[in-house]
Amino acid sequence: MSIYANMIMEKMMNVRTDIKLLLTENEMSITKLAREMTKISGHNYSRSNISQKLSRGTLKYEEAKLIGQILGYDLKFVRKKPYV
Repeated sequence: MSIYANMIMEKMMNVRTDIKLLLTENEMSITKLAREMTKISGHNYSRSNISQKLSRGTLKYEEAKLIGQILGYDLKFVRKKPYV
């Protein structure tokens, strides 16, 4: 596997792990999350749909923001080092 592929896999695992941890901390199942996402967005989400997006790393930024909103979090970019 190439270095680029490894980097993508790491990022996918981080997002998946982070969201699953947040769900656990908030005592929410993926099924309940999918219901809330459907109710707020008007798009049809299911447990399997969310699980597949997390596993494949295809969760959209807007969907991540929606998950954050449901769980009571804001997504924001934080600068780690000065721009060169």
